[in-house]
Amino acid sequence: MYSICLTIYYRSMSSPPFGLTFVEYKILKKLTTPIKIQDYLDSLPINFEKKGETYMSPRRVLREQKAHCFEGALLAALCLMLQGEDPLILDLKTNDDDVDHVIALYKRNGYFGAISKTNHASVRFRDPVYKSVREIALSYFHEYFLDTTGEKTLQSYSRAIHLKQFGFTWITTEEDLYPMAERIDALAHKEIVPKVNAKYIRKADSMERRAGRITEWKFRDGGT
Repeated sequence: MYSICLTIYYRSMSSPPFGLTFVEYKILKKLTTPIKIQDYLDSLPINFEKKGETYMSPRRVLREQKAHCFEGALLAALCLMLQGEDPLILDLKTNDDDVDHVIALYKRNGYFGAISKTNHASVRFRDPVYKSVREIALSYFHEYFLDTTGEKTLQSYSRAIHLKQFGFTWITTEEDLYPMAERIDALAHKEIVPKVNAKYIRKADSMERRAGRITEWKFRDGGT
């Protein structure tokens, strides 16, 4: 009886926003807090891009049930937007030996937090305790290192990127979002490590590197 009433309720609504279907809207609208959004992303296998590089829209993530950091950040930002919040993401750049990371930003009582899709034990969710974008970017510095050598690789961060500047087609498109990713990558980024202090950076020790090798999903879990 309840499911019948729910169906009638959704049919009585006007079309969901941003071209979403009722099914998609129902799933996303339930993710009402950053913690719920993060829990949902954590339930998805990591996207290992087994058939080649992807930049999937939230619609495709919902269908494929997998995501990497960029894709997870877009889905998280969309969920926040459906709750009336600004859809903000942050781009974190590494050196050439490592992989960049993208997170979704949220704010509570003037403090930033972050939602992050990752396969690693670090560079994950951030509670809303950071006063600025720089503070939250710096919180990832010590955790961002190569498991093989311990070299710390995080170099710079973008400004908070408001996704409304890209319109809304990124929400439901079936095309990979290469142009969007390229525009974000081309934005000005601020340095994290002062050049005069680069020589003082300590490598992650053996204990940290061992912990850094822990992953949440294995290659076989990532779908096709």
